[in-house]
Amino acid sequence: MPRLPSPTKDEIAALEPLSRLGLGDIVVVSTRQEAEVAFLALGASTVLGFDTESKPTFAKAEVSEGPHVVQFSTLHKAYVFQLHDAGCCETVSQLLVADSIAKVGFGLAGDHVQIMRTLGVRPKNVLDLNVVFREKGYVKELGVRGAVAVVFNRRFLKSRKATTSNWANRQLSESQIVYSANDAWAAIKVFHALGLSMDF
Repeated sequence: MPRLPSPTKDEIAALEPLSRLGLGDIVVVSTRQEAEVAFLALGASTVLGFDTESKPTFAKAEVSEGPHVVQFSTLHKAYVFQLHDAGCCETVSQLLVADSIAKVGFGLAGDHVQIMRTLGVRPKNVLDLNVVFREKGYVKELGVRGAVAVVFNRRFLKSRKATTSNWANRQLSESQIVYSANDAWAAIKVFHALGLSMDF
């Protein structure tokens, strides 16, 4: 198997940005009623992009209480679930354990640990796309930025400020909503571009 070089930060920075989902393509889900509607929409899919966000920890011994946000995306619409509401937690748990829906994302090992601790469920039918690229010969973990650069020759926009923001806030900012939704959307976009099937 060839050892393929990962794109460098400078190479990625020189690329044109990838178009992203805007606020009109994103649904924030924070109540049981909204979660039920979202479940009907997402449950019809066989594959969803998937990611989580947690309030960052800064003290060395501090343990994250996340995830505080879980996001799922189709190719055209993303749903950002806030986990303050029990109904949202139940719906997210249902989606995560659904064998009929594949969940695809990047660097999901840490997400699994937090999900098990917070929601008490073990996600099923999950594909970490980093594994796919490793099998293709990329020794260094690509992550979403590297994958978008390799597959689309585009730069995936990620806000450092949004990354380290407080995801436990009951009112998410527009930048948080766009950031989290597009993390999940980029995963499903890469999945389809690679021509993968859900039978992995």
